[in-house]
Amino acid sequence: MIETHSCRTLSVTIMRTPADIYAFVSNPQNLPEWAPSFCRAVRKSTTDGWVAETEDGPVDIRFVEANVLGVLDHYVRLRSGEEIFSPMRVVQNGEGSEVLFTLFRLPRISDDQFVRDLRLIERDLLALKNRLEDARSAHSAG
Repeated sequence: MIETHSCRTLSVTIMRTPADIYAFVSNPQNLPEWAPSFCRAVRKSTTDGWVAETEDGPVDIRFVEANVLGVLDHYVRLRSGEEIFSPMRVVQNGEGSEVLFTLFRLPRISDDQFVRDLRLIERDLLALKNRLEDARSAHSAG
């Protein structure tokens, strides 16, 4: 029997081009600016990935290869060795863009934890929107 996990896809509309958003989000050094609920600081690891400092301690993070399709999928490896896949996309939406993030509910996650994680992702997506739209306003005003 094939098993699947329940999931939710969250999205936010951002008045920036997909290329602008992709360039910002695909740079792991920007994680603390747009994902403060997840990442407090980030540094290059000794391998080919990055280490994000989270409230639960350091985790390894790596993004998929650079691409022109707006795919920002990334993998988070917990200290336990478990790897969590986080699908993320940026797509054109009129004159702006839509950023989509899918959260899978893993079997060990309670209903309350899943709802908490969804709220944190919503907060981070809003932080991304604010950061990029504020940067656009500041650039236009200058």
